[in-house]
Amino acid sequence: MPVSLVYGIVGAVALQRIAELGVARRNTRRLLDQGAVEIAGDVYPAVVTLHVAWLGAIAVFVPGDTPMAWGLFGAYLALQAIRYWIMAALGRFWTTRLINLPGAPLVRQGPYRFMRHPNYLIVAIEIALLPLVFGAWRIALGFSVVNAALLARRIWLEDRALAGR
Repeated sequence: MPVSLVYGIVGAVALQRIAELGVARRNTRRLLDQGAVEIAGDVYPAVVTLHVAWLGAIAVFVPGDTPMAWGLFGAYLALQAIRYWIMAALGRFWTTRLINLPGAPLVRQGPYRFMRHPNYLIVAIEIALLPLVFGAWRIALGFSVVNAALLARRIWLEDRALAGR
């Protein structure tokens, strides 16, 4: 039996995130070696748990034969291009943790020319959009609410840490 689109897409997103974690870990190590400090490391496990549970909820609660909303899936793919633009703009500073390298200039290129936290906006849209591709509005709503609470705390912490830069 062929793999359903639901499971194939969830698997692809999971693999994408795992690959990105490798880049994030490498950047985190380099930044810490240069004297950077992690801010509020206790928030990070909640963020990871949210993302794993989000993909797990889609895989468990969306039937494998659910039809896709192709337009929404196209929008989700477009978000990935923006995510990679954000990652490229941050370069060696891109990480999944809150890492502050004192004295380093703030990134003001790419999407950071237009807004302060474009990555968080994209993640918020992703968390809502991917379940909606399969009509799973309850998953979209529930995880969006939890994500909004985590992002509010994370942005507050990040803005405090970066205020001096």
